[in-house]
Amino acid sequence: MRLGYLVLPSGLGRNRRVLTAHALVQRSLPRNRVSLVECAPDTVPGPRGPEERRNDDPGYAYVRLRVLRGALAAGRPRGRLWPPRPGLLPPPLPQVWGLRLFPRSGGADELALDQALGRLSPPARAAFVLRALELSSDREVRALLAAAGVAEPAAALAEAAAVQVPAGSRDGALLESAEFDPCSLQARPTDLMRRRQHLRAAAAALAATAVCGALLAVPGGGWGPDGAAAPAYARNAAAEQALDPAQLTRAPADAWRRADRPGFASWPARGDRTDDEALLRRALSVWARPGSTVQVTATPGTPAGPAPGPPQLLYAGAVDSAVVVLLYDGLRVVRYAEPRNGDDTAAALDFARTDAADADTATAVVLGRTDGNVRYLTAPWVTSSAVRDLLDPAGAAQPLHRAADGVTDPTAGPAAAGDCRSWPVLQLGGRLATDLGELVPARLTGGAPGDADAGAPERAAWAHTACLLPSLRSQGVRTVNTWQFARQPLPGGAGVAEWLCTRAETWRGAGSRAVAGFLTPGGRPGAQAAVVARAEDSPACGTRQPHVLAGALWKSPGGNWYALAAGSPDVASITATGGVHGTGTGPVLALPAGQGAVARLAGRTRDGKRVAALR
Repeated sequence: MRLGYLVLPSGLGRNRRVLTAHALVQRSLPRNRVSLVECAPDTVPGPRGPEERRNDDPGYAYVRLRVLRGALAAGRPRGRLWPPRPGLLPPPLPQVWGLRLFPRSGGADELALDQALGRLSPPARAAFVLRALELSSDREVRALLAAAGVAEPAAALAEAAAVQVPAGSRDGALLESAEFDPCSLQARPTDLMRRRQHLRAAAAALAATAVCGALLAVPGGGWGPDGAAAPAYARNAAAEQALDPAQLTRAPADAWRRADRPGFASWPARGDRTDDEALLRRALSVWARPGSTVQVTATPGTPAGPAPGPPQLLYAGAVDSAVVVLLYDGLRVVRYAEPRNGDDTAAALDFARTDAADADTATAVVLGRTDGNVRYLTAPWVTSSAVRDLLDPAGAAQPLHRAADGVTDPTAGPAAAGDCRSWPVLQLGGRLATDLGELVPARLTGGAPGDADAGAPERAAWAHTACLLPSLRSQGVRTVNTWQFARQPLPGGAGVAEWLCTRAETWRGAGSRAVAGFLTPGGRPGAQAAVVARAEDSPACGTRQPHVLAGALWKSPGGNWYALAAGSPDVASITATGGVHGTGTGPVLALPAGQGAVARLAGRTRDGKRVAALR
């Protein structure tokens, strides 16, 4: 017992060292008579004092070796957590509750020796104790250390030899004192306040475990077949209402006429399956708990979680080869679709953010896409629908038939990729909208910020910027506006160039994009403006900052290079620095420049505000 106590690390504390030493010895004893006979066939050792130990006793040597191995293992650096090394965790037995045990205190010599042993490595500490108490020669110490798993016994002995023993004392006499006797112990009570804190913490953990176990044991059955929904995991009143088809809200057919701001909240429920309770239940269940087979998509910045309460039903009916349910919770429009053949395990769920939608942006929702064609559900206030090519502003709009419930015939959507030879858009009354691969089409406008429209002049500007729209797919775009903010006479009588700014704003408020385009005269009809500058997350060219400044390097027909700059009508002066220097009054500037010159532009409005150029 003394050997195990002395070799164990002093960092465990005396109470833990005592209990761990007892545990090591108990685990080291032979488990039954067979193993006892194997280790000591001729004799069974009894209790011995230090003077009675015999190194030729195989039973004693067997137990000593096992205790030494366990004590050395407790002093090794921490490695893997399992199996735990001795001393890493409190021993399972023996256990003492409410008391702390420790050997009797010794004198100054014993304290100095204990501190010196604590600074040694575990093998050196074992070598010191074995040489002082157990074995008479270094050769025997090295052999026992090697048997216990020490890699370098000679180094351990050399380190142990350096320990300075107090003058006039013997190693063995000090180590055999009461200071190092784990069998003659003193006891004192533990900290009562800390014990109470530990009991309260244990009681709280037990209560939490009981509550979690009760929740996990709640039966997972629902109210009916949930299709592709995952198993229910919890219940509360709000969640149950959001899953109950009877709790769905439905707007009256004329609600949009009385609404302060017509939007999706004033859409009536339409479609031939609005009373199909089983379909609506599946849609609500999949929304709340989409299973692993459900294809879920969401526009950027759109949460895909369950509804906070009973949502509003917008549509439920068959659309081509699918059955579609449209729902609205005040923040998002959600489309649930399942195959029309009845396989409700292959479902799709699409989310689109639509907060603060109004009569201009809540004009239509995509019901389905098939073979490049798109069907829309139009708003109840839409009186006419047509399709026109954005690249052909002079072309006539083609009427688009709608059913009585507002569902359009399939119409070709914009090509996902190609050379941008055409761009079909919806004309819903006096509004233009385009499909950018999301549930809600983006509204298209033209003109100065705050005064945008979709008339013929604006459509003419769109004919030169429409091919920017593919870069806005699946970005959660709410509106896109293009604005011819300046016309500039070119040097040398080369004609008049047009400057355009196209700005896309999102439903989430962040992620806006502004692109400046430069269009030289004499191009073919529908020629696209060259992109000369762009900015992201900038208020430029929008209602918050209704001014813009951009520049371009242009080569005249005569071969001369010019730095051109143009601003919105409120720009009173433009200054160029860097590779080109010059200042001009008014919203346009043209300066001679060298090929490859880079100018830094800055402008001032009539009221003195600084205008930074798009880059």
